[in-house]
Amino acid sequence: MSVMKAVRIHSFGGPEVLRLEEIERPEPKIDEILIRVEAASVNPVDWKMREGNYPAVQETDLPYVLGRDVCGTVEKVGDGVAVFRPGDGVYAFLNPMHGGYQQFVIARPEEIAPKPRLMDAVQAAAIPLAGITAWQGLFDHGGLQAGQRVLIHGGAGGVGHLAIQFAKAKGCWVATTVSSVDLDFARSLGADKVIDYKSERFEDAIQPVDVVFDLIAGETQDRSFGVVKTGGILVSTLTEPDKNRATEFGIRATRYTAQPNGPQLAEIGRLIEHGKVGVEIRRVYSLEQASAAQEAIRNEHNRGKIVLRVEH
Repeated sequence: MSVMKAVRIHSFGGPEVLRLEEIERPEPKIDEILIRVEAASVNPVDWKMREGNYPAVQETDLPYVLGRDVCGTVEKVGDGVAVFRPGDGVYAFLNPMHGGYQQFVIARPEEIAPKPRLMDAVQAAAIPLAGITAWQGLFDHGGLQAGQRVLIHGGAGGVGHLAIQFAKAKGCWVATTVSSVDLDFARSLGADKVIDYKSERFEDAIQPVDVVFDLIAGETQDRSFGVVKTGGILVSTLTEPDKNRATEFGIRATRYTAQPNGPQLAEIGRLIEHGKVGVEIRRVYSLEQASAAQEAIRNEHNRGKIVLRVEH
């Protein structure tokens, strides 16, 4: 039996429930791919799962490996896999059945795309979940088109800083709200209007927009209805917007959960290859430091992404 290192939880709770263990290495079945993981991203959903506050992971799923996106090389493929071969560099947004905080992980071809050649494993691992979340929020749910105007709340975070770049690559006018320490960073990403949310009211700073992409929720979401053009849309990754208020303002409003999508990940990779999208890595931890990485993303101000480097 081949074994590997993995970070698992056996119960829900604080960072202390994360355990580095040796477990059996999986084997790919039909239409599955085994990835040798070189880096795994850390996302807010990870600590929500750890605490038992994410419906996709129930007590019956324990013990459970956390982590939703990885970068590595194809180690082995199951029968029926024709697109990828052992040795291929790939990155993936995993479905909740498999976690990225481990040395090897199973994925399906539709969750995977070729790793961008211009990025190392740590940079590429930071892209999939945040990138697909931004892509689907702006374009699938928001319907953002070239020439339109978008306001992105939380533009310095993992999803937000990619969303700014995607919208600019699409040919849109982009406003974003960030903290004072991130003003120059947001401008460097191409944002046309950067608003310090602590000292300036975004309602007073911009004209109405076609799309509001809400990564903050709460009062920020409540105040956003008034800056959407009639017929426009408010899209949130967090809380369901008030549909009655949306009707009053003559706009649409929706919440969504991002889904793995290899073709979209490949499209993001092409933007990276053309120099239109980059990723900000705030800090890199080892697999053994997964607890500290989760605490950092939960409790500290985060610009860009936090990633675990997976050694073999």
